[in-house]
Amino acid sequence: QVQLAESGGGLVQAGGSLRLSCAASGRTFSSYAMGWFRQAPGKEREFVAGISFSGGTTYYADSVKGRFTISRDNAKNTVYLQMNSLKLEDTAIYYCAQSPYSQAPKLESGYHYWGQGTQVTVSS
Repeated sequence: QVQLAESGGGLVQAGGSLRLSCAASGRTFSSYAMGWFRQAPGKEREFVAGISFSGGTTYYADSVKGRFTISRDNAKNTVYLQMNSLKLEDTAIYYCAQSPYSQAPKLESGYHYWGQGTQVTVSS
């Protein structure tokens, strides 16, 4: 069974930075694409960023493009989300997810395993 554990969330002022981590266990991490999603209060969960199995291809939601960077370290079974220039609207619970595919889908249905989430709160 795959287990995903996010960390790195917290409270940050607008304009600041945070780096989220997601440690995976349970199967060959380097074979599968990974993604980050987020859910703000009262809103549906949305795609934030995805990365292919090798890390060679990345995808971003338009709302975070140029501010967030997804990366992975297959030797450490970990995927990261570097978040810079944070805005109030980035406040959400952030989830990492593992896809059964080699390329990262943008739909939730493309991911089979999910972490429990980590809260990111951006204050003014």
